[in-house]
Amino acid sequence: MVLTGTLVNTGLIIIGTLLGLLFHKIPERTKETVVQAIGLAVVVLGVQMGLKSENFLIVIGSLVLGGAIGEWLRIDEKLNRVGEWLELKIGRGHPSNIAEGFVTATLIFVIGAMGVLGALDGGLRQDHDVLYTKGLIDGFTALVLSSTLGIGVIFSAIPVLVYQGAIALSAVAITQFVPDAILQQFIVEMTATGGVMILAIGLNLAGITKIRVANLLPGIVMVALIVTGLELLGFN
Repeated sequence: MVLTGTLVNTGLIIIGTLLGLLFHKIPERTKETVVQAIGLAVVVLGVQMGLKSENFLIVIGSLVLGGAIGEWLRIDEKLNRVGEWLELKIGRGHPSNIAEGFVTATLIFVIGAMGVLGALDGGLRQDHDVLYTKGLIDGFTALVLSSTLGIGVIFSAIPVLVYQGAIALSAVAITQFVPDAILQQFIVEMTATGGVMILAIGLNLAGITKIRVANLLPGIVMVALIVTGLELLGFN
């Protein structure tokens, strides 16, 4: 089934979150250290992804234009509002940080090449190995995040399901209309651009910065536009 990988990925996030909630009594100092450790590991992942670029000017241009659009649209603010709404509905009566958990986990699980590549593989070849691997990583990350940030992490499964599911379902149409050369370069530069965002998430988790990463998300769309434009103009 086309959506098998996406459904498994989503399920592992939910399972990881529920397991993490069982360990919520971990001492605060331990939680802080663990989250910082995850942040540093995410930084390394982001650097590795960022170095995959074959034309870093595309990455810079995409992030600059995408960041400007994101600030104009106030994506970070709107995502936080969704989280705060969830917090009001579910966190009523006891202290929680549902908004932070939802936004942080959503950005970690959605940004990156594995979701796109895995969804494309699932849609085109019924091969779900990439999403199975991503699901294991996401599940473990959800376990640790939810032990610190709480139940809000579980709601990140919804955008993962919608985002990856949409790509998988439209994979055949994508390959019919998008030349292979453009698709391959898009994947490479999207990986690098997503890596910079992942790096920013890691720095935020480690408590080093407070970057509004969600406002950089339009950068992924800008990668597609820039890569297509360069191909049409004959610069590739």
